[in-house]
Amino acid sequence: MERLSWDDYFLKEIVPAVAKRATCDRGRSGAIIVKDKRILTTGYVGSPSGLPHCDDVGHLIHEVIDENGVKSKHCVRTLHAEENAILQAAKFGISIEGATIYCSMVPCFRCAMKIIQVGIKRVVALYDYQKSERTKEEFNEVGIELIIDNNQIKQYDNE
Repeated sequence: MERLSWDDYFLKEIVPAVAKRATCDRGRSGAIIVKDKRILTTGYVGSPSGLPHCDDVGHLIHEVIDENGVKSKHCVRTLHAEENAILQAAKFGISIEGATIYCSMVPCFRCAMKIIQVGIKRVVALYDYQKSERTKEEFNEVGIELIIDNNQIKQYDNE
């Protein structure tokens, strides 16, 4: 039996398991933050603790019009997987500077800004994201390594 690489172990085995905890069926994604081959935190798409989940009460959809006039719909009831992993580190006083974040897809721009701010140095995504160009530009500008395992673009329902 061939032994998995560390990236494959974290990205293809553990991230999908974490994503199964997600509570918004529009984007069941997960993320883990790893340093020195040790998992520091996990996160999945879900509402903040104590608030209702999409799976229980439905989505809280906001329509957004981007600078090109393209409309898209976003559920704002939940925090993204990357946000939850970063917030878990803050809550428990875990330093994630210099770490790697493994995620279901390339992070959105807002999550990318948080990843930059906390000092994560490497992002490994299972899939690309349909709105990832700005994220890729920002990561490149600050020197964050971005690896995308599968260039297939992950789509959300009702986007």
